[in-house]
Amino acid sequence: MGLIINQVQQMRFPDLLVQLGIMNEQEAIRLPSTARNFMIRNGGPVDRSRGFVLHSHDYTVESSMPVSEDVCLTATVDILRAISTGRGPRHALMALGYAGWGAGQLESEIAENGWLTCPANLDLLFDSDIERKYDRILATIGIDLARLSQSAGHA
Repeated sequence: MGLIINQVQQMRFPDLLVQLGIMNEQEAIRLPSTARNFMIRNGGPVDRSRGFVLHSHDYTVESSMPVSEDVCLTATVDILRAISTGRGPRHALMALGYAGWGAGQLESEIAENGWLTCPANLDLLFDSDIERKYDRILATIGIDLARLSQSAGHA
């Protein structure tokens, strides 16, 4: 399972809270600006009705799963309530939907050079600069997208 982190979802966080019955419309209007402006991302094509919050490890509930030493994943409404009241994690991104692979499929694609991989950078992971995120991540591994070609040649 993976989450796309550089595509914005059209749904706004306050609207999601109302839709899930976490609060009513009047309460949603009075949300703190950090919650009002909390971006929801398009996490992938699979099950877009499911939400996932990838977040810093300073916030956990029983359902939180560690992804790394510094990052957890929580998929319950507890974290949405916490974010809406300012008691959530210091850093978080929310995604609706996910990308999925069959057993061994992703590993095989990586082995066949179907993916570029890089170490996780928490600043890039959690920042809100969606427009330039892809190029900035490529730059961390020394790749300029303008210099890549879609066709291969023979030397």
